[in-house]
Amino acid sequence: MVTWLDRVRPSALNRKLWRDVWEMKGQALAIASVIAAGVTMYVTYLSNFDSLQRTRADYYERQRFADVFASLTRAPHSLAARIADIEGVETVSTRVVADVTLDVPGIAEPAGGRLVAIPERAQPVLNGLYLRSGRWIDPTRPDEVLASEMFAEANGFRAGDRVAAISNGRKRWLTVVGIALSPEYIFAVKPGEIVPDRKRYGIFWMGQHALASAFDMEGGFNDVSVSISRNASEAEIIAAVDRLIEPYGGLGAIPRRLQISAWTLENELTQLQTFGFILPAIFLGVAVFILNVALTRALALQRQQIAALKALGYANAELAWHYLKWAVVIAAGGAVAGVLAGAQFGAGMTQLYNQYFRFPALDYRLSLDVAVQSVVGSVIVAALGAQTAVRRAVSVPPAEAMRPEPPGQYRSSIIERPWRRSRLSHATRMVLRNIERQPMRSVLSVAGIALAVAVLVVGFSFITVMEDLVDQQFTKTMRQDATVSFVRPRSPGALHAVQHLLGVMDVEPFRIVPVRARVGHRNRTLAITAVGPNPHLNRIMDRQGHLVPLPESGLVISRMLGQVLGARVGDIVQLEVLEGHRPTADVRVQALIDDVLGLRAYMQLDAVRRLLREGATLSGAHMTVGPAARQRFYAEVKAMPAVAGVGLREIMLQNFRETMAESMNLQVFLNVFFAGIIAFGVVYNSARVSLSERTRELASLRVRGFTRAEISLILLGELAILTLLALPSGAIIGYTLGQLIMLAFNNEIYRITFTLTASTVAWAFLTVIASAFLSGLVVRRRLDTLDLVAVLKTRE
Repeated sequence: MVTWLDRVRPSALNRKLWRDVWEMKGQALAIASVIAAGVTMYVTYLSNFDSLQRTRADYYERQRFADVFASLTRAPHSLAARIADIEGVETVSTRVVADVTLDVPGIAEPAGGRLVAIPERAQPVLNGLYLRSGRWIDPTRPDEVLASEMFAEANGFRAGDRVAAISNGRKRWLTVVGIALSPEYIFAVKPGEIVPDRKRYGIFWMGQHALASAFDMEGGFNDVSVSISRNASEAEIIAAVDRLIEPYGGLGAIPRRLQISAWTLENELTQLQTFGFILPAIFLGVAVFILNVALTRALALQRQQIAALKALGYANAELAWHYLKWAVVIAAGGAVAGVLAGAQFGAGMTQLYNQYFRFPALDYRLSLDVAVQSVVGSVIVAALGAQTAVRRAVSVPPAEAMRPEPPGQYRSSIIERPWRRSRLSHATRMVLRNIERQPMRSVLSVAGIALAVAVLVVGFSFITVMEDLVDQQFTKTMRQDATVSFVRPRSPGALHAVQHLLGVMDVEPFRIVPVRARVGHRNRTLAITAVGPNPHLNRIMDRQGHLVPLPESGLVISRMLGQVLGARVGDIVQLEVLEGHRPTADVRVQALIDDVLGLRAYMQLDAVRRLLREGATLSGAHMTVGPAARQRFYAEVKAMPAVAGVGLREIMLQNFRETMAESMNLQVFLNVFFAGIIAFGVVYNSARVSLSERTRELASLRVRGFTRAEISLILLGELAILTLLALPSGAIIGYTLGQLIMLAFNNEIYRITFTLTASTVAWAFLTVIASAFLSGLVVRRRLDTLDLVAVLKTRE
């Protein structure tokens, strides 16, 4: 009779399973650690991807983030009704937006700000604000504003504090009454820059009547946002909006995906997803190899047990499932540990994102889907890795399994023959012969260690890659100290005024022209930068550091922009100018630049003036400023009515380094830490398998008079050779892997070149050697405590 106690009591095979796993706990822990490392990275990246994606979707919906955006010079309010009549348009929101210079207390350099009009008594119908603290503006107090949270935090602003905005040469004090956030400015970056400057660029929301009055925009607007119905054609609506705003200086409508904040966030999500798949795949691949080798040896030691179990009536399927559960238990344990570690690292990464992508609440949330996928995926991969060893072991007939495996053939190996005359020691010969007798295992061991080297090469290379990017962009390309941008295109007289500012030593003018570039059915709204034929302060340079001269006519564009437009050298691009008389011209692409940042288009100043049919107008100037005069220079620039903003190379470099350093430190730590786990796991597992195979042999040698050092050489010398063989191949794999990973950074924001230096390779090699040495010490301790009598009593 079967009682309830019999039903809950573990079966004999399950009890055996736990005993066997415990006996190989060292190897099981090494395998589980590698799996945990892969799962940790998977959970860290993809749970952050999931958290960001969910938060973004909820924020966009709750705050009614628009679908189409457009800027223009000035249009009457009556135009809004005509836009609303476009088929598919649901909601239209018009407003005034103005960029100003800020005089921030405690900061000598000119800061930049954007004033955005909002209703005095209610939320905007689109792009609603989230009021973090304080109160809404008072309609009777025109100087009250809401400040963006990131700017307020960086400068310590609270409700009641004041900041000076300078526009048209007039200083106006703004009183902060609340701290707010907007879906438009999740990633708030100053125009023309690539990383946020939290202290020197802020968004301020001001009453629509007060802002319109300050900029002579009563009865009109210069910015419009549109939401569209679900089934509407976005392209057709954008074309219709463009037709309506064109007479009013329209600068071209863009879809949400190209709005700067949304565009940057989408690129970041794409990179997270890419990293979340590439690196964990490497770790799980190594885990499969280790598991297969460990299980093959463990089952070889249990040949007689398998035969006995078959004799007792256990079927092949039962035994196969029993031994597959070894892999499942180890993988499940490692996966669970990885999920827990990934949740911790993921929370830390979320805090990092909170510094640059500002949501009302960006809370880390471990996705159940990601956790389940990682555990189930690990178990499936482990089972697939173990099935070959299990199938081979359980398919042996009982009578044959009762006999030990035939001994290996001992003869001079191919490896040692070239050194026969050099009288190799017995220990060295044993090492070489054992490597040759197990060629597949040796190759897989080298491959596993090489992958650890590869991950380290990629991790350490990110430091070099970022330094190269900094050197390329902020030292070789940007040689100016400051860039002054005018409110609107100015005559050469404005350049003359800038040249005579205190401390200015050299000046290089430029002209920025907004255009819509079209090739066939593809188009993109962008800005053409017009400079002299050979600019010397803000130079045009490709990723290889070659200067690119501008031809007398035609376009020079980024290679990435060429891909977006489908344009090659010699193709004609239709340029629709979005200012002034709005001429249209067909211009030939003269060269493609493989540059590092943004979607750039260049023409010579004279060629642009011919295109615009205008005189020598300028949009701004790059300049060098003497160090001793910079404080006076900053003060004078703030007071210039024609200046809309100032970009400082030193500040941009500082912001870039701070941003990159925080994100890269976490990336490098994860890569180095987990690659060390791979190296330790592969070497330790190989050493333990070799020790289990050769325990009797090594004990016999000890009895014959070999010292501990000599038998350690036999065992660990093999691992040292395999590690040394893995180093160069790992560097090659790392270089290839780095090139593949860099494809994720080959986007419209920036393009990064993978660089492999001698110091990077050296650090990767040293880290793997240190991990291998540590695992060798652990195995050496077991070798030193070998019970010779017990081992020699073991049946042949």
